[in-house]
Amino acid sequence: MELRQNRFRFAPRVLKLSVCLLSLSLGLPMGLSALTLPTVAAQETIQKTTLSPAEATKTAQILLKALVVQDAKTIYGQLSEALHSSTTTERIQQRLKRRPQVKSSRIVDVSAGIDDTTVDAMVETIDGDVPLIMVLDQKGKLIAWKWSGEALPIEQSAIDFVNDLVSARWIAARSFLELSFQQELKPQDLQRKWTKLNRVTGGFQKVKDAIVASQGGEQQLVLVTIEFGDLTDNLFVIFNSQGEIINVDFSADLV
Repeated sequence: MELRQNRFRFAPRVLKLSVCLLSLSLGLPMGLSALTLPTVAAQETIQKTTLSPAEATKTAQILLKALVVQDAKTIYGQLSEALHSSTTTERIQQRLKRRPQVKSSRIVDVSAGIDDTTVDAMVETIDGDVPLIMVLDQKGKLIAWKWSGEALPIEQSAIDFVNDLVSARWIAARSFLELSFQQELKPQDLQRKWTKLNRVTGGFQKVKDAIVASQGGEQQLVLVTIEFGDLTDNLFVIFNSQGEIINVDFSADLV
């Protein structure tokens, strides 16, 4: 199926993260036609993930210990089911060997989001301390992680897009969208969705980082980690192979 044949809209926030990742790994279009799931009634409060901080900490500790001994098998076992189809133990081992040796680590912060949890850690390597961000799904499985200081073009584009929303530059934010998506989405639509998201989450505080969860294909997924007043959450931004945004996961409540 041609990517252009789909009408891209904002995906409902009630989507399970694994469904989104699985669609990308299988090459499915990220339009709502590929992700037909129930929606929820509009509300002024947002429930957080069911994963407890203790459970998130346990998974993070397993991953951090595996980094120290370069245990690719354990890391693979902690990945979300959807990611299993996009990598192998051997590939993980190769990436571990290319990284500076890890000597020790500590967890700095655990932040519950709407349907994911962000864990901040500090990793001591032979080259010095390096911040590491991990994003876990509601089952405590790893969706994505990122070493601070490493940035790809689509990560920066996702951050710039969010920064334009934060600064109420609706037309500038819209310019990041693929042309057919721009034709469907007016600047006032962006304003309405972001304004309500900002309100129900306790107000924007800062963008922490952006993490690539899937890259290199016709559809690429970036998670933008955002601190709000009441929670820290990850906004899904989906790009095409040209680096244009073709979908964003604003909640269905925010239409």
